[in-house]
Amino acid sequence: MPYVALEKLLDKSDFSIFKLVILASKRSLEIAEGQPKLVNVDPSFKPSTAALYEIAEGKIRYKKPKSEK
Repeated sequence: MPYVALEKLLDKSDFSIFKLVILASKRSLEIAEGQPKLVNVDPSFKPSTAALYEIAEGKIRYKKPKSEK
């Protein structure tokens, strides 16, 4: 699979590196615990890499909590 640019990932996480890291880490844990991957990636890819591809393709998105403005 091609390289995913950071700019493309930041666009999906409200332009925050912190939110991107939290989103990717939570999704990585879900994949590692057995949740199916939402994108077609090589089985040898680590869960964190699969999570980044899912974010880049728009399968996983950051949702603002109601308390955030």
